[in-house]
Amino acid sequence: MTQIQTPVSETRMLAAFAAPNSGRPPLWLMRQAGRYLPEYKATRAEAGSFLDLCYNPRLAVEVALQPLRRFDLDAAILFSDILVIPDGLGQPVRFEEGVGPVLLRLEDTVDFAQLSIDRMLKHLAPVYETVDRLRAALPRETALIGFSGAPWTLATYMLEGRSTREFHLGKYWAYARPDDFALLVEVLVEAVVEHLSAQVRAGAEILQIFDSWAGVLDDWGFRRWVEEPTRRIVAKLKTRHPEVPILLFARGAGARHAGLAARVGVDGVALDCTVPLQWARQEVQAHTLVQGNLDPVILRIGGAAMQRAVSAILESFAGGRFIFNLGHGILPDTPPEHVAALVNMVREASTNR
Repeated sequence: MTQIQTPVSETRMLAAFAAPNSGRPPLWLMRQAGRYLPEYKATRAEAGSFLDLCYNPRLAVEVALQPLRRFDLDAAILFSDILVIPDGLGQPVRFEEGVGPVLLRLEDTVDFAQLSIDRMLKHLAPVYETVDRLRAALPRETALIGFSGAPWTLATYMLEGRSTREFHLGKYWAYARPDDFALLVEVLVEAVVEHLSAQVRAGAEILQIFDSWAGVLDDWGFRRWVEEPTRRIVAKLKTRHPEVPILLFARGAGARHAGLAARVGVDGVALDCTVPLQWARQEVQAHTLVQGNLDPVILRIGGAAMQRAVSAILESFAGGRFIFNLGHGILPDTPPEHVAALVNMVREASTNR
C-alpha cells in the first residue's frame, strides 16, 4: 500500500488543528455514510450482511464516497465499524436486524492471550485496502479520517455480548476484578494501536478514537479505563506517526472534558450534544481543538430549530480551533435534504461572519 502524506496547507481539516479558523470551519458528519441515503441502502443490499460490506473494499469505498457526491464536506471517513477489532481478534461478531451487534460473549475462564493481534491484522487486511483505495479516490483537498473504538467501549461489547444500557458485566469486571479486566484492556490497547497505525500507513491523515460509553463510569473508572488506556494508545501512535492529529470522542464525559486532551495527549476532542457551548468554549476550546456538536435529532427535525442550533454553535466556537460536526451519528430516518441544508447553513453563516 502507498503511504500518502498530505501537506497541512492542502486540507482545511488539517489546518484546523494548527490554527484558529479564519473563515468557515471544516465540516464533516459522524455516520455521514449510512442508512439515511438511498444509495447506501442499495449498496448494502448488494453486499449482503453489514460486515460483508465492511470487508468489501470496492463497496466500502463506494459507500464512503456517497455523501461526498451529495454534500460539500471536507473529509471522508473510512466505512467500517468499531467491532471489527474483536471480530479480528477471534471473537466472532454478527449484526442482527432489530438487535444490532451480537458477539460470542467472553466467559470468565477466557485466556485473553488467545486474542491474537496478528490474526486481527490479517483478518482486517480488506479494511486497510479500503483506506488505500479511498485515499486514491479522494481529491487532495479532502482529508481522510481513520478510526477505532476505544478499549473501554470495545470491552463492554466483548463482555456483554451485545449492546446494553446497564453495563452490568463490563462494570463488574472493571470494578470487582480490575486486575483481570486490565489484561483484556492491555490486549485492546495494543490492538487499537496496530489497527490505527495500519490505517495511517494506508493513507489515513486524521484519526478518531470512539469511546462511546465513556460516560457510564464514575471518576475512578473514567481515569482508569478511559483516560489511562487512551493516553497509552496516543503515546504509542505519536511515536510512530507524530504528524497525524488524533481526536477523542468520549461520549458522556461532561465536565471531565476540561483538561482531557492534555491528560491523554490528543489533538482535539469531539463533544456530544449535551456539552454546554459557552462552558466548552472557556474550559475546552481555550486549550485544544473542539469538534461538534449539533444534536442529530435537531438535524432530523431541520428548519428553524436547526438554524438556531447551528447559529449558536458557530457563534460559540468562532475564532478558535473548531470542526463542525454532530454530537453523535446521523439518524437513519434523517432526510438527506436536511443534511444539504445544514451544509449550506454552515457555509453561509461562516461566509457572512
